[in-house]
Amino acid sequence: MKYFKYYLLAIAMIILDQVVKLAVHFNMEMGVAGQIYLLGDVFKLHYLTNPGMAFGMQLGSENGKLILTVIRLIAMVVIAVYLYRLAKKEVHTGLLWCGALILGGAIGNLIDSIFYGVFLNNAPYDAPNPWFHGQVIDMFYIDIWEGRIPEWVPLFGGDYTALWPVFNVADASIFVGVAIIIIFQKSFFKEAEHGEGDATGDSQTSIVGQVPSDDDETRNAQSVG
Repeated sequence: MKYFKYYLLAIAMIILDQVVKLAVHFNMEMGVAGQIYLLGDVFKLHYLTNPGMAFGMQLGSENGKLILTVIRLIAMVVIAVYLYRLAKKEVHTGLLWCGALILGGAIGNLIDSIFYGVFLNNAPYDAPNPWFHGQVIDMFYIDIWEGRIPEWVPLFGGDYTALWPVFNVADASIFVGVAIIIIFQKSFFKEAEHGEGDATGDSQTSIVGQVPSDDDETRNAQSVG
């Protein structure tokens, strides 16, 4: 039960994420027509749906969305189990809280993929069935710059895009969790490094202690004589 607090944070992020998404779905128009300006032209609510992965990327096949949803489901289970194992090892609590944020974000978007195609009827028109083909709802838009990328840019040349993608609470939860781990990785993993160093030092001391010195050999020879 002492590890439940981390999963409680993940549950809280899931609830917050779903509440915001449903509020946007039932109270906003999609696209530019329904935009709500929160901080001038820089930060606004912009309702859109994402049929694929981050930045709108998709798997290019008829069952691509189904495959993506299954991958998300497997990733969620792996993260949940890994978080429990880390907690049992009593690693840095900051790492565990970050893991909880990542888990909550992963489950939040997974719920959209599994259920929204049925309950919100937002599956793509060409989806073979609504289950596991729901589109993720995004709404937070930091409008730093948008326009057409020059043709000479690899991969994205000629596309009309925004500098910062539209995201949701689940995306933010994952981003914050990963970012904190990267920033404080030395602190989070310091205990493990010290533990390995101590073990190495002990083994070296033990080995050195087993090797007789020249003085020891001399004393032994005199004692025998």
